[in-house]
Amino acid sequence: MAPPKKDTEALTVRLPRELIEALDDRRRLEKDLPTRPEMIRRALVEWLELTGSR
Repeated sequence: MAPPKKDTEALTVRLPRELIEALDDRRRLEKDLPTRPEMIRRALVEWLELTGSR
């Protein structure tokens, strides 16, 4: 695994089991099977783009 990019910060988030299971189900639909953190990044970027915040 590559080291984190220089301009990043680690976050710890607790999620309900149901949300983790939904996240895992969704990431299995991706061709590259992203890690949980990567899938959360993708979802957050998509949400920000959809809401005009990015």
